Amino acid sequence: MAAPDTPTLRSAGIVGAGSIGVAFAICFARAGWRVRLYDPDAARRAAAPGEIALRLGDLTQYALLDESASEIAARVAIVDTLEAAVAEADLVQECAPERAELKREIFAQLDRVASPEAILASASSFLAASKFVDETLPGRARCLVAHPGNPPYLVPVIEVVPAPFTSEAVAARAIALYAEAGMKPVRVKHEVEGFIFNRLQGAVLREAYCLVRDGVASVEDIDTVMREGLGPRWSVIGPFETVDLNTRGGIASHAQKMGPSYARMGAERGQHDPWTPELVAQVEAARRAALPLDQWDERVGWRDRQLMHLARHRKTRSHDDS
Repeated sequence: MAAPDTPTLRSAGIVGAGSIGVAFAICFARAGWRVRLYDPDAARRAAAPGEIALRLGDLTQYALLDESASEIAARVAIVDTLEAAVAEADLVQECAPERAELKREIFAQLDRVASPEAILASASSFLAASKFVDETLPGRARCLVAHPGNPPYLVPVIEVVPAPFTSEAVAARAIALYAEAGMKPVRVKHEVEGFIFNRLQGAVLREAYCLVRDGVASVEDIDTVMREGLGPRWSVIGPFETVDLNTRGGIASHAQKMGPSYARMGAERGQHDPWTPELVAQVEAARRAALPLDQWDERVGWRDRQLMHLARHRKTRSHDDS
């Protein structure tokens, strides 16, 4: 990705130099931002430049950079204090371990030392901001969660999760900044544990564990079904578009034909979340707005061609690895 042609040089402060902090540093630096990376552990600070160089080297090898690795790495400074990390930052990305009390302490410090205009975002995977941003924090309106895919320089989706106390202007600006950095922001409308990414992943994992427990399939076979079946399909289109294109007549037809079977499978696991007519109508309306039924055949052909591209890539990769 080329550095954006923006009149103002953006600056990101990253707190935590673990794998996610390092990955965020690469994301922002690749987008042309100035990055200041801090970790309270001196060993982590010492290791970060080598880890950044290693990952940039891999990205170079796969032709995923539009600049040299050295130019991108030069935008990242490893700093010794929290204050240095957040100085002049447009966006502060906290990447500390998933512990509410630790995040509470960090956000209290960040609110004291960061510029009043800086957005304070946590990379929390499950904890909503309401769980660790203190009610008395003066700058709580600028705090939110921004949970990335891992690693974010390859999995660009980022979930922007405002708390009830987060300013609407802050949420909108965070979405704009992450998009400017080349990421794919998705707004989570309500605080729920796990947000979207881990709730979807968790649903698959729960069923996968149950299938192993019940002796239905082996670990290896379940991974094969995902890797060779659902994974390739979902890398092209999501679950709603998948079933919309799998059934002539679209998603309403799919719900009518397959909904009872899915309901029985859910009930088998003690889950009762029926696809009510109102819910199906809501989803159908969104799909028909995105794809009128008179374009259905054309989109099915597009899907198949995308899967052909993927199949060709996998075949080429298989030959290269042999």
